[in-house]
Amino acid sequence: MKRRHLTCLSLAALPLVMAACNKDDDNMPPATSTPTITIENVLDSKPLVESGTFKNEGASPLVMPGESVSFQFSAAKGQTVTFATMYGWSNDLFFAPANPGIKVYEDNGTPIEGDVSAQIKLWDNGTRINQVPGASVAHPGTAETAPQNITEVKGTDAQGNTYAAASSLMKVTLHYEGNSKFTLTITNTSGSTTNPTPFSPGVWAISYIAGGNLLNTAPLYEAGKPTANGLTNIAEMGDNTELGAYIAGQTGIFTPLSPVLVVVYNGIDNPIYKTGEKDRGQGLKELAQQGDASGLAAYLKTVQGVKEVYVLPAAGSNVLLPKIGAQAGSSVSQQLNVAAGDRLAIATMYGLSNDWFFASKDNGVDATQKGDISSSIGLYDNGTAINQFPGAGITQFNLAGTPLEESQNIEAVPNPNAFTTLPEIPNIIKVTLN
Repeated sequence: MKRRHLTCLSLAALPLVMAACNKDDDNMPPATSTPTITIENVLDSKPLVESGTFKNEGASPLVMPGESVSFQFSAAKGQTVTFATMYGWSNDLFFAPANPGIKVYEDNGTPIEGDVSAQIKLWDNGTRINQVPGASVAHPGTAETAPQNITEVKGTDAQGNTYAAASSLMKVTLHYEGNSKFTLTITNTSGSTTNPTPFSPGVWAISYIAGGNLLNTAPLYEAGKPTANGLTNIAEMGDNTELGAYIAGQTGIFTPLSPVLVVVYNGIDNPIYKTGEKDRGQGLKELAQQGDASGLAAYLKTVQGVKEVYVLPAAGSNVLLPKIGAQAGSSVSQQLNVAAGDRLAIATMYGLSNDWFFASKDNGVDATQKGDISSSIGLYDNGTAINQFPGAGITQFNLAGTPLEESQNIEAVPNPNAFTTLPEIPNIIKVTLN
């Protein structure tokens, strides 16, 4: 009887013992883990920011004496525009500016306008023996026994034929349209010279500039080297198809990413930004316009609910460079301390923009999850600077410009946008938690 009483007492006390254990568990801190976040610039970058083809839009694609053709492009200080078009009544001569192309801004950033014809040269493609220039030239003509390097025609060609100066045969003018956009017009002025000739359809290109240097200083040809990439088809036949396709393949997106802001937080919304609101004046503007996360990081460290804040620069260069040819893109990593319920968000500037930034969508991600979380990243317009063509804007901070202020809500950048079509975001920035 006594044993049964003790048994009953033990069973009756069990809920109290369990309750005590549960109460002790409630006071224990949540288990922590130490995942590593890695952010990579995985963009397969291209050297040309813009390129295209041109032709006369009239009954014939040729630009005859007295006729003109135009194309528009955007550019930042230090960038140049180049083009190539056939001297039609020749065997394999073409017009083009000397590399790296026509300068479009003065050193102080003033747009260059007016006649820039003095920068145009006449070139021999080196693949055909030159005849006396004129309407009777046979195409394609006699091939060189051994193709020659591209050389400038300075009054006479290798066969002794004479030519008026390129600047008298072709007039080239620049007009600034505003907001980094130019119109270049080519006018055929050869009709009043000793060398009347049509101009063929042509190609044009603008190289990216990074660190003050053009990524491709000779996108169409190189003097003293053999012709390549379809230029022969322009020089011999006035056919811009092959070279146009080649430069289109060299044209696309190039951008570094700024040092990456990483935030771990709990019990609050994403503390970096919110779409539909204006910039809060807490440092995101400086990140989005200049790639400087230091002010925002300092502010976030004072916010209740924020547990950890990091700014991760790439080794050597600070910025995360994209893939360039065979060179892999940059990456940064950081070990974190996280617990159940923690959230994670990042932000980094689209470096060659006015105020675009990559950031975690909505309220970030569960900081304890593992794997590739690149799909959680979006691209946003901070709304504090007027946008220009990414990588070709005179007021872009990382192209030595001063942003033109505006005050708009933060919104996702559409794709395609008003300037270009971007790769999918996971093909630009990769974020993993392991």
